[in-house]
Amino acid sequence: MKQNLIIIIALLFLASCGSTTVKDEATRHQELQQYKQELHELEQKISALEKELSANVEEEIINVKVEKIESRLFEHFIEVNGNVEADLDVDLSPESAGIIEEVLAKEGMDVKKGQVLGRLNTDALQRSLDELKIQLELAVTTFERQKNLWSHNIGSEMQYLQAKTNKESLEKRIEGIQAQIDMAIIKSPINGEIDVVYQEKGQIGSPQTPFVKVLNISQVKIYADVSETYLTKIKKGDKVTVFFPALDREVEASIYRMGNTIDPYNRTFRVRVNLNNRDRMIKPNLVSVLKIRDYTAENAVVVPSLLIKKDFKGDFTYIVDSSGGKNKAKKVYVKPGVSNNNITEIVDGLSAGMQIITEGYTQIVDGSIIQF
Repeated sequence: MKQNLIIIIALLFLASCGSTTVKDEATRHQELQQYKQELHELEQKISALEKELSANVEEEIINVKVEKIESRLFEHFIEVNGNVEADLDVDLSPESAGIIEEVLAKEGMDVKKGQVLGRLNTDALQRSLDELKIQLELAVTTFERQKNLWSHNIGSEMQYLQAKTNKESLEKRIEGIQAQIDMAIIKSPINGEIDVVYQEKGQIGSPQTPFVKVLNISQVKIYADVSETYLTKIKKGDKVTVFFPALDREVEASIYRMGNTIDPYNRTFRVRVNLNNRDRMIKPNLVSVLKIRDYTAENAVVVPSLLIKKDFKGDFTYIVDSSGGKNKAKKVYVKPGVSNNNITEIVDGLSAGMQIITEGYTQIVDGSIIQF
């Protein structure tokens, strides 16, 4: 008996849920029909009001200004922030470790490739070199004598080979010491300008510690991160306008290369632009803005964006209708496309040669008599 009671309660619960679902579905259909009816009534009221206003102003002439629509080239641009870097930027360090004996570099000094900028102390190496040179002199003399004796079949071949090996070994050791002395001379690897001198005479120089920074900013490169949305709209070689707010300067350039990876964190790819910088006014890390064209249309119909209005049916604007012998305002619905710099491309609804009302459109309705 208890089991039967539980089953009956469960069935009643399921039935109530099903009826509730059906009831909710029916309610939504009723609401939808009600909204459609209200929309239809609203459209009728708006239409009647427009006709009434048009009839009231039928004899009233409204002054407006018009402009003839002409097709032209339309372009859309995106703007992204760029980061300026020197084309050549080197933190130069000694190739070996030692006490800095001489600093020839000064901040702001122009340098040439290979120019000596500093030296490390090489006294110990120089003494070793002098000692090896003395040993080499004896080794050369011994080798020449052994060679002369061996040519006359005097002495053994082993003595000759030992003298030769000793001489060549000393020559190699001298080359190695000389190479270490050369590594203690700090030379500029590029043509450029000394930007920072990090160390002074008496400090310990090493390959891990920068000695000077050498820059060459006669050429600079600018990197910018662009949203992956524009990946198919931008390509290598596209023209770019680079604006530097601090300099109030615009420079024309082109995209030198596009990155091959998408940043997983901000979904962007990198583009690079190269610029000449003969006056050296464009500095590394200077704020820059890249204006990149991502859309272009030939013979496009464009109008000022503020002339496009919207009602419950869609976007519209007013043009001049002269078909009835009088100039009247005509309300036309349009399909806007891409907008750029307060100009919008019209994909459908307008064509070249039409006259669009540019001033006084707030005082007119469809059918208003106008003059211009």
